[in-house]
Amino acid sequence: MEKTRCGWVPAGDKRYADYHDNEWGKPVFDDHVLFEFLVLESFQAGLSWNTILKKRENFRLAFDGFNYEKIAKYNDKKIEALIQNEGIIRHRGKIEATINNAQRFMDIQQEFGSFSAFLWRYTDNLPIKNQWKTLSEVPAKTPLSDQISKDLKKRGFKFLGSTTMYAYMQAVGLVNDHLQDCFCG
Repeated sequence: MEKTRCGWVPAGDKRYADYHDNEWGKPVFDDHVLFEFLVLESFQAGLSWNTILKKRENFRLAFDGFNYEKIAKYNDKKIEALIQNEGIIRHRGKIEATINNAQRFMDIQQEFGSFSAFLWRYTDNLPIKNQWKTLSEVPAKTPLSDQISKDLKKRGFKFLGSTTMYAYMQAVGLVNDHLQDCFCG
């Protein structure tokens, strides 16, 4: 018998099901994974998540395994190479934002010891467990995503508006928005 999943998972789509079952909504404390999702969510803005999932491995290869220390040092030659890379989203602004965000990410690590410590302090180190019955109840953004987005923008981050930040919060388990009838809920 098929497991009951959140309604946004297309029936029969193994990639989506694996992402939903094994990653989405699960608390992440590892800075490398937190940075990976920061990159992926910023590139997803205005696109479908399916597009990003399909290109995820290409992103991983193009962005040196999401190594923020390397990305922070990318130069114009690397930017041009990324713009020519058909395996990723070739958006100059998002590519440049990723380099900038890697630098800002490391600034936060210096200040707080880790990006994880910075991020999880917003929820007292505990995931927020919501009790949604239907997809229509799940918000696109919240006062908390507004606050985190605003705080990151003050620190110089780019392409991380409140809606993107809420999707990020869901992805890394800061909030658990699995529907009540979902087996992950």
